[in-house]
Amino acid sequence: MDIRNDIVIENVMPQIDCGSYPAKRKVGDTVMVTADIFTHGTSLLSADLLYRKVSDSEWSRAPMNKGENDSWSGCFAADTNTTYQYTVEAWVDVYSTWLSDLKKWHASGEDVSADLRSGIAMLKGMAQGTGVERARIAELAEIISRSDTDTAVRTASNEETLKLATSHQPREKARYRRQLEIVVDRKIAGFSSWYELFPRSQSAVRGRHGTFDDCISRLDDIATMGFDVLYLTPIHPIGITNRRGKNGSTTALKSDPGSPWAIGNSEGGHKSINPELGTMADFKRLLAAARGKGLEVAMDIAFQCSPDHPYVREHPQWFYRREDGSIRYAENPPKKYFDIYPLNFESSDWKGLWEELRSIFLYWIEAGVRIFRVDNPHTKPFAFWEWVITSIRKEHPDVIFLSEAFTRPKVMYELSRIGFTQSYTYFTWKNFNWELEEYFTEISRPGTADYFRPNLFTNTPDILPYVLQNGGRPAFMMRALLASTLSPIWGMYSGFELCENEALPGREEYMNSEKYELRHRDWNRSGNIRQLITTLNEIRRKYSAFQGLGNTEFLPAGNPNIVAYVRKSSAGDSAALVVVNINPFEPQDTMLRVPASLFGTEGDSDYSVRDLLTGEIFRWHGEYNYVRLDPGERPGHILVPVG
Repeated sequence: MDIRNDIVIENVMPQIDCGSYPAKRKVGDTVMVTADIFTHGTSLLSADLLYRKVSDSEWSRAPMNKGENDSWSGCFAADTNTTYQYTVEAWVDVYSTWLSDLKKWHASGEDVSADLRSGIAMLKGMAQGTGVERARIAELAEIISRSDTDTAVRTASNEETLKLATSHQPREKARYRRQLEIVVDRKIAGFSSWYELFPRSQSAVRGRHGTFDDCISRLDDIATMGFDVLYLTPIHPIGITNRRGKNGSTTALKSDPGSPWAIGNSEGGHKSINPELGTMADFKRLLAAARGKGLEVAMDIAFQCSPDHPYVREHPQWFYRREDGSIRYAENPPKKYFDIYPLNFESSDWKGLWEELRSIFLYWIEAGVRIFRVDNPHTKPFAFWEWVITSIRKEHPDVIFLSEAFTRPKVMYELSRIGFTQSYTYFTWKNFNWELEEYFTEISRPGTADYFRPNLFTNTPDILPYVLQNGGRPAFMMRALLASTLSPIWGMYSGFELCENEALPGREEYMNSEKYELRHRDWNRSGNIRQLITTLNEIRRKYSAFQGLGNTEFLPAGNPNIVAYVRKSSAGDSAALVVVNINPFEPQDTMLRVPASLFGTEGDSDYSVRDLLTGEIFRWHGEYNYVRLDPGERPGHILVPVG
C-alpha cells in the first residue's frame, strides 16, 4: 500500500452495474460526472475528469469542482456519435494545503517564518527546469523571500502565484479503479416523435394493396404533423401456409393478405421485399424521399419465420422440433400462432444462426436503414442481443435499436443495459395520477435514466387500451398530451389521429385489425386530432424542457383526476407546467399549488402565464391558482411565463 497517496475515489456516476454496461447520452448533451473524493486529515485535494473517444489514445482533462460533503463534479461535451471512456484522477494539492494553513496561522498571530521558508523551498523546487512559467515561479519565490511577512503572505496567495504553483507542483495522483463508458447516440435517438404505419394500407384507392410509392405520397402529411421517424411494419414476403384471416381467424380467404410478421415465402425471407410493395429501388426511393421531408425510416425486424420461409428448407436445425419431428409453432398461451415458427437460438448450429441474423441487420444497413424496431426481443437470449448490437455499433455507431418488449420490468431494463437504444414502456396501461407519478418517477430517476430511454407509444397494432375504447376523442387528446410531454420520445400507430377505437369485445385489441387486412382511411375526416398532434410536436421542438429525461417534477394536484408536472431543461433556459385532466368523461377542477420560483415570482405577486396549446393568457396570483379542464374542449394546459 502506498501511504503517500491515501486518496479515496468512489461513487463515480453515471455508472451502470459497477461499470459493466455503458451509460447513454445523445450528441449535444453535456455529460456531468460526479464522484466522492476524500483523504485522511486536512489535506486539500484537486481532481480532474479524464475523458476520450474510444478511438483516441490520449485523455482530455476537465477540472472537477468540490461541492458539499466531499462531492465533486465535472463535465465534458458529448459532441460525437461514438463511445466515450471516462474516469477520475485526484491528488493532494500540496501548495494549496500549505497556503491554507499559512493564512490561518498568520491570521491568528502565529510566527510563520518557518512556514514561509517551507513554501519558498516548494516554489524553488517547481522552478527547476526551463520555460517562462518556471522562471516566473523562481522570481515569485525570490520576492516572497525578500518581503515582510504580510507582503509575503499576500504574494504567496495572489492569483498568479496560486495558478502557477498548482500547475507545476508535483502530483502523486490517484485514479479511479475503472474506466467507464458512455454511448453517445445521434440526437434522434434521445429526442424524436414516431409514426407507425402499414405500407400496404397507404393506397388512396380502397381495396388496392399499397406500395412504397403510396407511402411517399403520405410523407407530407406525416411530416406536417411534426414526426421525425416513420416506422414501417415488416415489408418482407408473407407466408401462405396457415395464413391468418380477418381478425386473426385460422381460416384465410384467398384475398386475405396475412400478417406481415409471418415472414417468408417462395419469394424470399428477411432480406427480401414483398413484391406487392415494390422493389429495392422503390424502397431506397422512399428512404431518400423521407430524408428530404426531415423524416427517417425505421424498419421492423422480427426474428421469426412463416412455415414457407427459405430457412425452414435450408436450415431446419434452426427451429424447435417436437418428439414426432415436426417443427413447433409459436406459442404465447393461450394463443398459438400456426403461421409462425420461432427460431431456436440455442440450436446445435447457434453460431451459424446468430451470424445469419446479424447479416440481416447489415443487409438493411447497407440499403440505407439506420433505425430498427425489434419485435419481441425478450423472447431471445440476452447474450445474443449484447453480441449483435455491440458488434454492429462498432462498425455503425449511428444505428438505433428500439426494443418492443412489453414484459417484466427487470427484463426491459436488462435489454436497455445490454445495448438497446430505446424501449417501449408500461405507459400504455398507466391511467391514474398516482400510477403516472409513480412510474415516471421510477424511470426518470438517476441511474435508470442513464440507460433506459422510454418511447411512449399511445397505441400499437396489438394494443388498443381500454381508456381509448371507452373515452372517445377526449381520451385520445389526453393520451397524446401525456405521451408527448412526459418523455422526449413518443409515438403512435396510424389511425390514432382519427381516434379509431372499435375493439374486440372485452379485449384490448382492434376490431378488424390491420394486422390481417388492408385498411383504407380518410385522413381528414371530421373529429380528427391532427392539429393537436401538430401543436404538441411544435412545442416539443421549440422548448428544450421537453427534450430531456430525468427533469420531471410532479406537483400535488388536489384532485385525483388531474395530474400536474413541471418540465425543466437541464440548461435552465426553459420550463413549463403541464396540467392534464386524465378523466375523459367529466370536467375537473382544482386549486393547484405552483412553486413561485417556477415562473420567477415571489410571494403574492400577480403574473401572467400562456397556454402553449391555445395561445390563451391567464392572469395568476401567488402560488395557488384555479384550474378547470373540460376533456372535450380542453384536455390540459402547457403553461409558460409570459415575457
